[in-house]
Amino acid sequence: MILASILVLFYFLTPALIVYLTHISKLANKIGAVVMAYAIGLLVGNSGLFPTATEAYSALVAGKSSLPGDQVTKLLQDGVITPGDVFRNEISSIQNNIITIVIPLAIPLLLFSLDLKRWLKLAREAMLSLALGVISLLIVVIVGYFLFKNSIDGAWKVSGMLVGIYTGGTPNLAAISTALEVNPTIFILTHTYDLVLGAVCLLFLLTSAQRLFNRFLPHFSESHRHVNLKNIVQEAEGVDNYIGMLTRSVGIQLAKALGLAILIVAAGGGLGLVVPEKARMVTVILTITTLGLAFSTIKWVNRLEKTFQLGMYLIIVFSLVVSSMANLLGMFRIEFLSLFLFVVLGVFGSMIIHVGLSYIFRVDTDTTIVTITALTFSPPFVPVVAGALRNRDIILSGLTTGILGYVFGNYLGIALAYFLKGF
Repeated sequence: MILASILVLFYFLTPALIVYLTHISKLANKIGAVVMAYAIGLLVGNSGLFPTATEAYSALVAGKSSLPGDQVTKLLQDGVITPGDVFRNEISSIQNNIITIVIPLAIPLLLFSLDLKRWLKLAREAMLSLALGVISLLIVVIVGYFLFKNSIDGAWKVSGMLVGIYTGGTPNLAAISTALEVNPTIFILTHTYDLVLGAVCLLFLLTSAQRLFNRFLPHFSESHRHVNLKNIVQEAEGVDNYIGMLTRSVGIQLAKALGLAILIVAAGGGLGLVVPEKARMVTVILTITTLGLAFSTIKWVNRLEKTFQLGMYLIIVFSLVVSSMANLLGMFRIEFLSLFLFVVLGVFGSMIIHVGLSYIFRVDTDTTIVTITALTFSPPFVPVVAGALRNRDIILSGLTTGILGYVFGNYLGIALAYFLKGF
């Protein structure tokens, strides 16, 4: 009981410290809360604070998060496992319970603040570029699956995660990995490779991409519709702003949002009980996503303050927990080379195909770049890249594609994963 309390406090309070650091330190803000959570989780999980499981326990728990308490007690009495394994099992059980709670709650909270009708009306011209981006992603993921399916364990799950990463970033990745019950080490590896390769890609988009693409793509046309972007830009740049969440007025609104999220999760869980066990988690996640999106169309729900930030806070908690479950030494084994190459294909292959399709359909350079940015790195990066392009008018297209990516990424990633599983 004491162990459970300590772990729960660590997992839920450490993100508060991380968020605080991102507000007082420019360096921490540039690194990002999610990346810091991963780093701390990996450090704690591989520092020796958690006991190392024996081979016997590892074989018994293979493919599961933990073993039932009564089974563990019997195995200990029979001398099959050690007291250290019992301790390891208790920690794993706590970690799994936290993950099971925070991701379903985070999904509706992230969706409540979306105003889809407004985004669609403001930037219809972004739809073509969005479609080209999604087609490019699907092409490389499907090709990558058939290239690496024999060398990556659970390649169909990785395919679904890659769709999640490149349509909605970490929130979609976390939701899809939970729905597909992805091994924590594979999850961390996939996201870590993406963070490293994504940094290289972002540097390219911020520096030389515009000059290079302008050689064969149309330049941004001055005839593009101009809209007053002041409020929209402030919204995009404010998604990482947690200030004010602890005030009484905002606290009451967040309590309402959290209560509604709990009801949505309960509804999803109830529906999950009437489907076969193998389809249970997928059903729960997709039901929660659908209900969250539906409630975002209700005005009083959509106007609740800081719901997106609360959802992202839970994503940071998830990042801390899942990274502390990963085996850092195992991440550098040669058998993970194929996974690295799959992510390389996802990052750079989708960009190359997207640019090629933009050439065919005559989509301008700036719209292409900002769509790649929105899908690959999420909406908060759009104003940054727009500033580097010296084109604030392109922000609207980027934000629209990014917002829509949040919405359909879960459906697309899970659907593609199960489609590929059949091959």
